[in-house]
Amino acid sequence: MCAEVFYVKMVNSVHWFRKGLRLHDNPALLEAARGAQTLRCVYFLDPWFAGSSNLGVNRWRIIELNGAQPPLTYKRFQTLVGSMDGPPAPLEALSLELMEGCVTPISDDHQEKYGVPALEELGFDTEGLAPAVWPGGESEALARIKRHLESDLSTVWQEHFERPKPNSRHLLASPLGLSPYLRFGCLSCRLYYSKITELYRRVKQNGTPSISLYDKLLWREFFYTAATNNPRFDRMEGNQICLKIPWERNPEALAKWAEARTGFPWIDAIMTQLKQEGWIHHLSRHAVACFLTRGDLWISWEEGMKVFEELLLDADWSINAGSWMCHSCSSFFQQFFHCYCPVGFGRRIDPNGDFIRRYLPVLREFPAKFIYDPWNAPEEVQRAAKCVVGVDYPKPMVNHAEASRLNIERMRQIYQQLSRYRGLSLLATVPSNHVEDLTVNMNVISGTVRSPGKRRRSNFMAHSHLALPKLPSSYGHRFAVPHHPGPLSRLLGSGTGKREWEAEPEGNHRDPASSALKVQRHSAEDPEGGLPFSL
Repeated sequence: MCAEVFYVKMVNSVHWFRKGLRLHDNPALLEAARGAQTLRCVYFLDPWFAGSSNLGVNRWRIIELNGAQPPLTYKRFQTLVGSMDGPPAPLEALSLELMEGCVTPISDDHQEKYGVPALEELGFDTEGLAPAVWPGGESEALARIKRHLESDLSTVWQEHFERPKPNSRHLLASPLGLSPYLRFGCLSCRLYYSKITELYRRVKQNGTPSISLYDKLLWREFFYTAATNNPRFDRMEGNQICLKIPWERNPEALAKWAEARTGFPWIDAIMTQLKQEGWIHHLSRHAVACFLTRGDLWISWEEGMKVFEELLLDADWSINAGSWMCHSCSSFFQQFFHCYCPVGFGRRIDPNGDFIRRYLPVLREFPAKFIYDPWNAPEEVQRAAKCVVGVDYPKPMVNHAEASRLNIERMRQIYQQLSRYRGLSLLATVPSNHVEDLTVNMNVISGTVRSPGKRRRSNFMAHSHLALPKLPSSYGHRFAVPHHPGPLSRLLGSGTGKREWEAEPEGNHRDPASSALKVQRHSAEDPEGGLPFSL
C-alpha cells in the first residue's frame, strides 16, 4: 500500500519598512501578512534614502492630468487635485487577529545582531544631550492626532485652520505638532486627511470643505510632484526649474549662520532652536533662509538646504529643496523685494523677546527695547545686562540695511536679464517708494534713523550696474512661475506687490514661464501666512 504524500506550501513574507514606519494604514504590510506563515519586517538604517525615484499612483494621475508634466504652480496643482476623487479611507492597523497565526521567528541573539544601535554606536556625541522634544514612533503620532480632536473644537479650529496672529508660543514645538511623524511615515497622510475632514464636519455641521482646508498636506504633495523625474531638484546646476543665480562662496559667513553666531538675536535664537530640538516654525524657516540667501549673506540656498537636511527632523528631500528654492526666489516665488528684517520681523511676532531669552540666555537680561538689536543699547545698559556686544555676544556680521539694498538690486538685474532673453514680463520695476521706505526702515536697524525728508538713496543706486553673467539666447530655463499669490507675499506689513496672472492652460502645452507677472501696490497682510511645511 502506497503512502500518500501531501506537500504544504509554506509562505514566508518579508516587509521592508522605508518611509511608512507604522502599523496603521499600511497596505503593503497587510498584504505581506495575508496568508503567510511567517512575517519578517526589515528596516535599513541608511544614511541617505532620499530622492523622488518612487512615485505613488495619485501623483502619476496628477502628472497625467497635466499633460504628462509635473504642475509647477501651486494654483494649478490645487486645480488638478480638486478635479480628482478624495483619497480612500485609511486601512485598519495590523493586529494579532489579522495575522491569523502568522508569526515572526526571533533567535536568541536577535537583539545583538539586529537591534537598533545606540547613538554612541553611530558616532554621535551625547554628552549634555537634552531630552528629546519630539518623542519618536507611531504611538506618539497617534496620541497627538487624538489630542487634536479631544480638545475644545473651536479652539482647535482657530489654532490650526484660521491662522491666528502668531506670538512667541507659536514659535515653540507644539505637543500637537505632526510634521516629523508625517515625514517618517509614523502617521499616515490619509489618516490626517480623514481627521481634518472629520473636524471640519463637527465644527461646520454641514457643507463641503474647500480644497484649501488641506493646504498643509497639499504643499508637501506639490513639492513631491514638482520633483518628479528631476534628480537635480536639490541643486541649482542642471535643474531646469531653478533660476541660475551667481551666489557667493563664503564658508566663514555660512559657519556663523549655521552655528548661531550672526550677531542678530532673532536669527541666532532660531538656529539654536534648530540645533537643539530639530524643528523650527515655518515663519522661522522663512526668516533664516532669507537671511542666508537673498536677504543678507548672498549664499546659495543649496548650502542652507544641507544644514536643514542634517538638523531638521522633518526634512524631506523634495520639500526641503523646494522650500529653499522658494525662499531664495530661485523658483516658485518671485517677490524678491519682500525681504525679512532680522530685527523687525521677530519683534512683531514676539515684542517682549521671550523666544530670544529662551534660546540665547546670554541676552536674557536685556530690556525688550534692545533685545533684538543689542548693539544699539547704551554701554551702561549692556553692562547692566551682563552682556557686552563684541565681547559676550558677537556684533552683527553684516549691515542689513546695506546688504539688503544691494541684494534686492542684484535680484532685480537677474530677473531683468531673464526677462530680456526669454521675452517675458517676469519683472516689473520695484516701486521707488518701496525702496525709500526700505531705506528708512533699515536705518532703524543700524541706529541711524533719519527724518523722511533726508532719505538716502546713494548707496542703493551705487550698485545699479552689477556685473552679472549674461544668459545665452538658447538658455533652456523652465522657471516655475507661481499663479498662487502666495501667503509669503503678505507677511510684511509694508509690502507691495499684488500680482495678477494669466490663467494657466489645461496642460503643459507651452513653457510655464510664459505666464505674465505684474507687480502692483497692495496693503494686504497675513502674519500667519507662509508655506506650512512645519505643520
